[in-house]
Amino acid sequence: MNEMDDAFKGCLEEGRLAKIPVQQDLIQKEMNAARSDLKTAQESAAEGKHKWATVQAYYSMFHAAKALVLSKGYREKSHACLVIALRNLFIETGLLETKHYNHFRDCMHLRQDADYGLTYSPTSAQQTLDWAKQFIDETDKQLKTV
Repeated sequence: MNEMDDAFKGCLEEGRLAKIPVQQDLIQKEMNAARSDLKTAQESAAEGKHKWATVQAYYSMFHAAKALVLSKGYREKSHACLVIALRNLFIETGLLETKHYNHFRDCMHLRQDADYGLTYSPTSAQQTLDWAKQFIDETDKQLKTV
């Protein structure tokens, strides 16, 4: 078992990731939140609110990632375990291109920098918006095949 598999198992054992029945209503709720947060992020960026655009773009990706993980019958209870679940269920299985995982992980770091370090820029905000749009588009494709 590799390191990520051990991490996935650890999330399950610690209760930060739980096996649940697939529930289409929860998946749809997460995707609605993803699209709403992306729209709000785009509006924030247009108003020059780059910190909030970065934070909101990350959360749009967060909700889309939750939808993906829910589609495989798992519910996360931490941001870190969501990343681990996404990697195990979609990257290691070849269902999702690695770049989408990397963008999600990088966007999480940009969100943390914006929130906690007050480090953000118009460029990083636009990058998170671009990644979020791509991630949501890819999530929509993935969910159509489920």
